[in-house]
Amino acid sequence: MSGISSDGDDDFSISEHSFEELDLKPSHIGILVSFILIFAIIIYAVQKMGWWLNEMSGGFLLIGFAAVFIAKLSFTEANKAFIKGMNEMVVAALVVGFARGIQVVLVDGQIMDTIIYSAAKVLRNFPNYVAAEGMFVFQTILNFFIPSGSGQAAVTMPLMAPLADVLGLTRQTAVFAFTCGDGFSNTIIPTSGILMAMLSLGKIPYEKWLKFMFPLFLMLSLLSVIFLAIAVGIGYT
Repeated sequence: MSGISSDGDDDFSISEHSFEELDLKPSHIGILVSFILIFAIIIYAVQKMGWWLNEMSGGFLLIGFAAVFIAKLSFTEANKAFIKGMNEMVVAALVVGFARGIQVVLVDGQIMDTIIYSAAKVLRNFPNYVAAEGMFVFQTILNFFIPSGSGQAAVTMPLMAPLADVLGLTRQTAVFAFTCGDGFSNTIIPTSGILMAMLSLGKIPYEKWLKFMFPLFLMLSLLSVIFLAIAVGIGYT
């Protein structure tokens, strides 16, 4: 079995990969159980205790310590495993850092405020159908600079919701435009830390991914435009 490929250009072949058979040991089960328990605690703490990235990172580090303890690895073996894991993640971490840097510059430099205010002024001069589609296009473009959904909502919705009221659109339509603009473009924008990290881990070049994903993104965008028009029409009835 060979030549299995996602886009026809990859030279990936299952026959070129060897798989080592390992017996399931009590240590493997112990590591799995500890992972599930600690991860469940992390999820609970995020929901009930306000944990976020810093606290979650500590939880994941604890999972690593638990695995080392249960597997009875020596300090040297644990150190080698840690370095190997860091080696696979360093490129992804750098990409996430650069993407975050773009966002910090735009927000702290108040460049983003100017962009949002100018876009809102322009949309006020168009008919409702065009303005709704304009909201979608604007949110899609803005997602390149603010790939965080919660961050983008905090920045844009205080302006877009009142703008929808002025234009005679329902606020649900404004939220729908935001959801589509923020959601679908996450599959193609290079400033999305999650996307670039996953591509780096999968060793997939961004150019190949963009070639594969962009047609689907266009189809989803077209559907968004259609349903936004329907939302505007429903708002009139």
